[in-house]
Amino acid sequence: MKRISIAPRENWKDVTEKQGLIYNTLDDGSVYWDESGYYEFSSSEVDEIERVTYVLHQLYLDAAQHIIDNNLFDKLKIPSPVIQLIKDAWEKEPPALYGRMDLGYDGKNIKLLEYNADTPTALVEASVIQWYWLQDRFPMYDQFNSLHDKLVAKWTDLKDYVDKTIYFAHLDNNEDFMTVAYLAETAQNAGLATKFILMSDIGWDEQNKYFVDLDNNHMATIFKLYPYEWLIHETFAGGFVGSYKYTEWIEPVWKMLWSNKAILAILWELNPNHPNLLPTYFDSKKFDGNYVKKPIYSREGANIEIFRDEVVASTGGDYGEEGFVYQQLFELPEFDGNYPVLGSWMIDQDAAGMGIRESKSLITDNRSRFVPHLFK
Repeated sequence: MKRISIAPRENWKDVTEKQGLIYNTLDDGSVYWDESGYYEFSSSEVDEIERVTYVLHQLYLDAAQHIIDNNLFDKLKIPSPVIQLIKDAWEKEPPALYGRMDLGYDGKNIKLLEYNADTPTALVEASVIQWYWLQDRFPMYDQFNSLHDKLVAKWTDLKDYVDKTIYFAHLDNNEDFMTVAYLAETAQNAGLATKFILMSDIGWDEQNKYFVDLDNNHMATIFKLYPYEWLIHETFAGGFVGSYKYTEWIEPVWKMLWSNKAILAILWELNPNHPNLLPTYFDSKKFDGNYVKKPIYSREGANIEIFRDEVVASTGGDYGEEGFVYQQLFELPEFDGNYPVLGSWMIDQDAAGMGIRESKSLITDNRSRFVPHLFK
């Protein structure tokens, strides 16, 4: 793995915006999409990243079954009203669309940092933007990226399972809207009808006990780019529990197990010394030296603390009420002051591509830049 500096395309802002990345720069004018450099891999390195992604996916399947079989929901601080829903959904095997594993990779070791299996973003840039960058700059090389085709194929598989119209529910911000807009496009390519709705505009039909759109139409299939740990505490949470049988939610509610960072400690307990896992515990006293403190529930790198005998990096935020896990610090490689984290994508059961976020700090957060990649 190498990081190579290169002059950006002169019209990169206009090009990426037209391709859907309307958030290619941050509010302060700094770049989010950063094509002043790219990461180069060998084909054998990409093969290994793909292989490890499948290995980790199986570990997550086994860990979820272990949590359910042994009723370990309290370790994940999952409220009792949704426990039976999770169990039922796990047995029913409803549609699961996508997820992104965040990996540390130093050219030799690949280690799981965490898995955003419920509401992953950075999809547009991973699937579309970096692919067109490759065609413009290096069409002779390849990229670990079959995201678009696999998304369309997955929606095609779901056509007989979901309602004829899928609602794509989201928060009112550019990144979330463009993520669901892109996912809706892949569903449309598979022949499905789609509608958009803000999470705040979803209504509740008390008589029929189901969710409705602004025209009071029953919402039978909802893709939600909205974390379950928020949803289950909303004013309509009781309705969610009672109406689960009337609504197909994508992602399914059992994704609460995978997106919860407490599962990192359970993974380590089940698979001690696994080459692709980092020692992770519920107690910081297990570590004598370097470790990372992570909230069980958190998003976009919030409320993280990195310890090297003392706190050397931290982020603010509103998370941590439910508790923390403590993970051995993985020393990310440094390229001229840039620290990359690999995002390895799963489309249902299939490894499907990679995106790279890098930061000047040791913590990857919502301001970390997206940098394209290729392999030879």
